Amino acid sequence: MSPLGLKAWAVGVLALLALAVGATWKVQDWRYGKRLAEQAGLHQSDLAEISRAAAAQVQTELGKRLLLEQNLATSEQTHHQVLTNEEEKQARLRDRLATADLRLSVLLAEDPASGCAVPSASGAVGVVHGARRAQLDPAHAQRIIAITDAGDRGLIALQACQAYVRELNK
Repeated sequence: MSPLGLKAWAVGVLALLALAVGATWKVQDWRYGKRLAEQAGLHQSDLAEISRAAAAQVQTELGKRLLLEQNLATSEQTHHQVLTNEEEKQARLRDRLATADLRLSVLLAEDPASGCAVPSASGAVGVVHGARRAQLDPAHAQRIIAITDAGDRGLIALQACQAYVRELNK
């Protein structure tokens, strides 16, 4: 082989080698691109699944919140109705006390040594038969009713708070 033929042959081999390297590079680029596209698709499907799960969780929590709000609204209406009924009952009781339709009396302790002669209410009917009773002054009776009214309101508010806490802890 002549030096010129050897040179041409070397150039041809180098050209073939360059073509082979280029082709290999291109094939690797296609395969790598294909793998990147597959990974991007898997990543997108994972993100979509995570988004669906998050949306479902948000929807569930929203449903729970709406249910809690409805239950609390119902509880509030019940509390308001109980409070209104109690206020009406107390108002009727105060009216009956004011018109002398109703009198409050207290049971007197039997203490023969005291010598205190408090007049007992005539014809007083009560749980304790034959016990001596004294009628309260209407102003004192009104104050007692006001105190019990405040106590009843406090108990009703306490029950409403307890119901609210029970509902939150479900």
